Amino acid sequence: MTFSLELNEEQRDLRDWVHGFAADSVRPAAAEWDEREETPWPLIQEAAKIGLYNFESLATFYADPTGLSLPIVLEELFWGDAGIGLAIFGTNLAVAGIFAAGTPEQFVEWVPQCFGDVDDPKVAAFCSSEPEAGSDVSAMRTRAVYDEAKDEWVLNGQKAWATNGGIANVHVVQAVVDKELGSRGQAAFIVPPGTEGLVATKKIKKHGLRASHTADVFLDDVRVPGSCLLGGKDKLDEKLARAREGKKAGAQAAMKTFELTRPPVGAMAIGIARAAYEYALDYAKQRVTFGRPIIENQSIAFTLADMKMEIDAARLLVWRAAWMGRNEAKFDAAEGSMSKLKAGEVAVWATERAIQILGGNGYTREHPVERWHRDSKIFTIFEGTSEIQRLVISRAISGMHIR
Repeated sequence: MTFSLELNEEQRDLRDWVHGFAADSVRPAAAEWDEREETPWPLIQEAAKIGLYNFESLATFYADPTGLSLPIVLEELFWGDAGIGLAIFGTNLAVAGIFAAGTPEQFVEWVPQCFGDVDDPKVAAFCSSEPEAGSDVSAMRTRAVYDEAKDEWVLNGQKAWATNGGIANVHVVQAVVDKELGSRGQAAFIVPPGTEGLVATKKIKKHGLRASHTADVFLDDVRVPGSCLLGGKDKLDEKLARAREGKKAGAQAAMKTFELTRPPVGAMAIGIARAAYEYALDYAKQRVTFGRPIIENQSIAFTLADMKMEIDAARLLVWRAAWMGRNEAKFDAAEGSMSKLKAGEVAVWATERAIQILGGNGYTREHPVERWHRDSKIFTIFEGTSEIQRLVISRAISGMHIR
């Protein structure tokens, strides 16, 4: 087999197509939607019109046997703007939840409703985190109780930091069905459009990613049909029975579920870092002080060299993990967590370096680097904090339960 890191023609075409959309439509609108702090519905609709926002395109990205198509798309889109990028791709978190836990019939029924159509695009929300249960999923308090007489599940609780929470057409909610079993006593549920009892009273005003809607979601006696339990009740009963008998869950399967979601998030962070690097490089070539461009100063040139090196290194980690996930290779060293950790921290570091290179200009909203810096910070927090990533990696490489 010939080893190559060169993208094939289809991947290059995909990259150029998404980059064109990001350059022509997303980036020019980024500052406006960041200031407005509103969901950019016109851009979501435009993405739907060109075929970027729908299930068919997502399925095509995932079908790439190299695993690289989705990271390529996300890097280019988030190069345009992270807030708008997440507004467009936040729905995929819910789709991933349905895919991971649902039956084929549930997937066919609910995924199209996550996206809507070109004339009336919709979004979906994945609701897992809670005020006291972020990284510690075993502390989840949202409860789901089965009403056998009506074949309905009754959900009560509060979800925090839900992307598209409250404005979503479809909500995917993680809840506890047996609190004695900890994280093994949880299940995921579809909350259909218009279900009574689900409300999001207040949108969260954020440091970055302002064009992406984030809200706390409250569930007050939310009743959903039994068919809305992802995977079905028979599968849930079998899972709970195994847990009660003390049988261990497949550690590799559990780790792989998390590892698969982290490379795409890393690709988002790389898009932000690359945007900052390219902007700072162009600025350094044009900005003249003491009679010469500032890039001729060794400290500036070396900083830019380090930025380029770190971004490329992070991308290679993301691509490796994406390939591993697509080809079902074992994440023996938590390679997915490595990719997300490195990319997130590089994004924060590179955007800060970009501000420094621009000096006072970098601190103003006249230049986009301050926005990219604000957007980057969340990538060391959500989808597993940097500390959690290091914990996962240390457990994987040591074989020990590091605390």
